[in-house]
Amino acid sequence: MQRASATRRTVTAVAVMVLLACCLVGLRATAAHALNNGVARTPPMGWNSWNTFGCNINEALIRQQADALVSSGLRDLGYRYVVVDDCWFNPNRDSAGNLQGDPGRFPSGMKALGDYLHARDLKFGIYQVPVDKTCAQYFGSYPGATGSQGHEAQDARQFAAWGVDFLKYDWCSPNGSIDQQVATFAKMRDALAATGRPIVYSINPNSIHAKTGPLRNWGDVANMWRTTEDITNTWNSGQTNGYPMGVQNIVNVNVPLASYAGPGQFNDPDMMEVGNGGMTDTEMRSHFALWAVMASPLIAGNDIRSMSAQTLAILSNRNLVTINQDSLALQAVQVSNDGTRRVLAKRLANGDVAVALFNQGSSTTTVSTTAAAVGKSGSSFSLLDAWTNSTSTTTGAISASVPAHGTVVYRLSGGGTTDPQPTSFALASAASGRCLDIPNSATANGTQPIIWDCSGAANQRFTLNGQTLQVLGKCLDAPLNAAAGAKAQLWDCNGGTNQQWTQNANGTISNNQSGLCLDVNNAATANGTTVILWTCTAAANQRWTRR
Repeated sequence: MQRASATRRTVTAVAVMVLLACCLVGLRATAAHALNNGVARTPPMGWNSWNTFGCNINEALIRQQADALVSSGLRDLGYRYVVVDDCWFNPNRDSAGNLQGDPGRFPSGMKALGDYLHARDLKFGIYQVPVDKTCAQYFGSYPGATGSQGHEAQDARQFAAWGVDFLKYDWCSPNGSIDQQVATFAKMRDALAATGRPIVYSINPNSIHAKTGPLRNWGDVANMWRTTEDITNTWNSGQTNGYPMGVQNIVNVNVPLASYAGPGQFNDPDMMEVGNGGMTDTEMRSHFALWAVMASPLIAGNDIRSMSAQTLAILSNRNLVTINQDSLALQAVQVSNDGTRRVLAKRLANGDVAVALFNQGSSTTTVSTTAAAVGKSGSSFSLLDAWTNSTSTTTGAISASVPAHGTVVYRLSGGGTTDPQPTSFALASAASGRCLDIPNSATANGTQPIIWDCSGAANQRFTLNGQTLQVLGKCLDAPLNAAAGAKAQLWDCNGGTNQQWTQNANGTISNNQSGLCLDVNNAATANGTTVILWTCTAAANQRWTRR
């Protein structure tokens, strides 16, 4: 849904801290059991009406798109969910409080539409919200107030009666803490389960709201959850996580959340813009490749009836679809990122590894990694290029000349399998986006780290050796028996527990001796702010992501 949204930069520091305080219970809930409702064991694939048509939908259009999915061969590749987004409904419920299709737009009714889709071996998806108004109603572009608030069980029964297979449930309100969102989304989760019909549950907690999507693992609530604001048809919108989001901006948010993905639960970086004309062919291919390796739902958002042969070739790349639909359902982890060259690796069920070599820069460059870095052992491997279908062999080096904004994907086979491990990385603060930095590359014992604009320089590149974080030949160190407020520092590596760190599921980094967390002092965001040790709260100034 396109909508207005204040970016994080416009929120005052006080408001941010209030929001984060209310988020802590939700963050602790990341260890909750997965929803495990038997559906979406691999990322859902299909088509959604919003990106191209917005509110301008009707049953003839939806049926035509469904027929095009069949005739194009996309259905047989796995694109089976046809999701009717906002503006499908009568602005008024009937006398019994039931939802109705808009009689002008869907004169045959919603069950008839579901029957039409099912007859073509497709699945029926529909849109609704947990609050009083849908996004279109909130912004006054569609009349009424027909959200599911207070009607959760009734609406779930109605969806089941219509044969719905997929529910997109969009927050569409500035109100509510993350804990209130969890409780509210759970009402529909439970209502859907009570119907006995298997329905994929897709939620978006970010609509017109502070960006709570990336703050927790929502797998106990839904099968897929939006991690960012709405996508727009461009490569880079300049947003950290505010409306609207370009492809590059979304990747920056979604990559660090890899540990949340698995069978039945997926980070959702939004519907695809492939074929909508706002990006180059290289960018659209990169968009699709990155969504594929990130185990993202592959929900097309173009006009299937009139797509070009080029667009069809991207959406129907069998190598990438197979990687996306791998039964392990793992999201690719980041192996390295120097600010321009980014490497992601996705372990596959047969022991292969999908390796994405992504060039974020503005000119062609060589992107390289090794088999060992992406989780393979041995000395003889084969590489299948997902785009060209060509094969080659290597003793371990993996490299390609990648155009600006391009992504080369190899399927690496042979040897043994371990878990991909980043060889080096920066640590970016969730509060500011700035990186943990050793000022002036100083290496004297006792040097205190700061935050600074991320540069990819050696004084911001850390390596993980066991549980030590090393930079410039020194170890990140907490003073012995440190108390809250003590400075983090560099020190000669000595193997002590005060030099051992744990990166927690909520993004905090805690010291193994003191239990205190790396903290940007006073929640400040300016270049040069010192990094200290403080009692762990999971506030944004204590959360770090690898880059």
